[in-house]
Amino acid sequence: MSAITVKDLVKRFGRYSAVQDVSFEVEAGRVTALLGPNGAGKTTTIEILEGFQAPTAGVVRVLGANPRTAGRAWRARIGLVLQATSLDEQLTVAEALSLFGALYPNPRRVGEVLDLIDLTDDARTRVGVLSGGQRRRVDLGIAIIGRPEVLFLDEPTTGLDPEARRRLWSVIENMTAEGSTVLLTTHYLDEAQYLASRVIVMADGRIVADASPDDLRAMGGAPVIRFRMPATAPRLPAALAAHLDPEKNELSLPSENLTSDLSSVVSWARRNKVDLAGLEVGPPSLEDAYLTLTGKMEGVLIHGKRHDDAPAAAGAAAGLRDSA
Repeated sequence: MSAITVKDLVKRFGRYSAVQDVSFEVEAGRVTALLGPNGAGKTTTIEILEGFQAPTAGVVRVLGANPRTAGRAWRARIGLVLQATSLDEQLTVAEALSLFGALYPNPRRVGEVLDLIDLTDDARTRVGVLSGGQRRRVDLGIAIIGRPEVLFLDEPTTGLDPEARRRLWSVIENMTAEGSTVLLTTHYLDEAQYLASRVIVMADGRIVADASPDDLRAMGGAPVIRFRMPATAPRLPAALAAHLDPEKNELSLPSENLTSDLSSVVSWARRNKVDLAGLEVGPPSLEDAYLTLTGKMEGVLIHGKRHDDAPAAAGAAAGLRDSA
């Protein structure tokens, strides 16, 4: 059963087409990630599904209803985490949750939500003094207090530290375990890999891939040789050094000829008495596939770092990787 149906969706702003002929369905009870560089059309698509914008053309249904004309009963079945929110900073966390919970016919108990978002100890803390990560958890708490059947998450963890992100991931997993459908936009590729059973990639307003994370990785091209360099390892030859991630000190070498490339790595290790324990040969990472499909790195966040002026994916995947 599909919780979300999008068919031939088009959204234009004047002469600019933000979304062009997009079609997909989202199965109930699953997490689907919508990926793409800035300007790909992700947020516009989400806003149409939420009912905030009207499509120029096409058909959109969420829980069987048109989001633009659906009434309060439908909205009570939907949860939203927008890219940015504005709460009354004088409210305590518990008061904010209670206020929004009163809008739903069958809300969760405030104490239950506080436990889910790991803010029980901060129930009486005013929103205005919370950290960014804590406020984002309050946003998620407000989104889930009405027991939504469909949860829209538009970049819910951008700017959070790794621990805060993991906590939010746990909440999302709890929601899907209870049967909620989640449509997630994110710039964090590891987030999509961890949470989503399906990944839809958009570029220039169109869908360029729609697959499971593992199947998407297979679209990334050649297999990759990976090896974390020991701290005391000598300098790599230039042909290999071009594929070294300096921050992780990890070699990540896309290879069209595994026999030859592995021989080069092994020869260097033998000459320099470097132990190759931990060396792996496997499919491209989700990042590799993403960069291949979108053809650019503009606006992509990889392990929390923004890349705006990078070359096309064909060259970037090997040499400018922050990890993934």
